[in-house]
Amino acid sequence: MTGSQESRRVRCLILAASRQGAEDSVAKMKGVSHKCLAPIDGMVMLERVVRSLEDSGVIGDIHVSIESADLLRSVPYLARRMDEGRLHRVAPRGNLADSVLAAAEAIDNPFPLVVCTGDNALQTPEIVRDFVDAFLAGSGDVAVGFTREEVVKSEFPEIGLAWHELKDGGWSACNLYGLRNRNALKAVEVFRSGGQFGKRQWRILKSCGVVPFLLYKLKATTLEGLMNRIARNLGVTCDSIVLDYPYGPIDVDNPRFFEISEAALARRRTGAVDG
Repeated sequence: MTGSQESRRVRCLILAASRQGAEDSVAKMKGVSHKCLAPIDGMVMLERVVRSLEDSGVIGDIHVSIESADLLRSVPYLARRMDEGRLHRVAPRGNLADSVLAAAEAIDNPFPLVVCTGDNALQTPEIVRDFVDAFLAGSGDVAVGFTREEVVKSEFPEIGLAWHELKDGGWSACNLYGLRNRNALKAVEVFRSGGQFGKRQWRILKSCGVVPFLLYKLKATTLEGLMNRIARNLGVTCDSIVLDYPYGPIDVDNPRFFEISEAALARRRTGAVDG
């Protein structure tokens, strides 16, 4: 690997801890303690995420926020990567916001940092690489990946995602985030209420303020306009990164999305690539 290639590599944090006080339907269905440890199309979900990050060529050290290192070591591939010093465990906290803040303190020289989740079973090296390239080329404290509704529906017409309907169309976030510097940690506060803003729109009001909520509900602004307004309220700058991959916003939230993702992985494995 050349020096320029190495300089493009960023650290990554995978959020993989169980939600406190909630029984996960996918974990229960597959008989595992954590959703991200469920096998899907023949491979543990978290292993799929780690492999996609590694194969992107733009990710260096990978840190997993999960309750214990033993959970990672229960997957042979992840255990080997830990022994090789490429995969590391960091302790989670009570919610998403505190888990990211704790990881930023635990990781040496953490920035720039990419954050994703352990249930992005359809994530590929290509989408990771496109996101990181755009993140590094930008200037915002924070970067957030989004995909247009029509792109997703071109491959998954009946997906049933909760879209962010705005002046420039429908959007969904891809669970890919970039934190460029320590100031970016201010933006983590929006996830203290749990995220999932498309499904629970009142959380936009609680986390982002009255004006962004009204603009959102009235479809009176574009995606970029809304994100910039929210960012100003938080004291950060933000780059909205458009990712033209139909599977980008699809994570494994429930048994139905598990079935959709597993079918897409089977198509991909047999050569009918989904994007």
